[in-house]
Amino acid sequence: MAIGTKELAPKELDTFEDQRLVEELRKAKEELFNLRFQSATGQLDSHGRIRAVKRDIARLYTVIRERELGIRATPAPVETKAKKTKAKKADKAETPAAAEGEAE
Repeated sequence: MAIGTKELAPKELDTFEDQRLVEELRKAKEELFNLRFQSATGQLDSHGRIRAVKRDIARLYTVIRERELGIRATPAPVETKAKKTKAKKADKAETPAAAEGEAE
């Protein structure tokens, strides 16, 4: 979740649903807590990571708030199409049985 990650780029955040944004925010806050703990104990390797995570959190809060205000559109739910192959197989299975009934 560092700066420049494609996963949390502003264009990618537009495709996330509200529930996923909240989940990403929770993960980022947890990571920031762990980084601060590592910093306090002297175990942190990269202090720039704290800055990156803070920016990710701010970016997530911004997208959430923009959606609340109606500035940014909520993504439309993706509709899944039913597979037609199963229906065709069912029709084929019924056709021979119907033909036998007519032949009698």
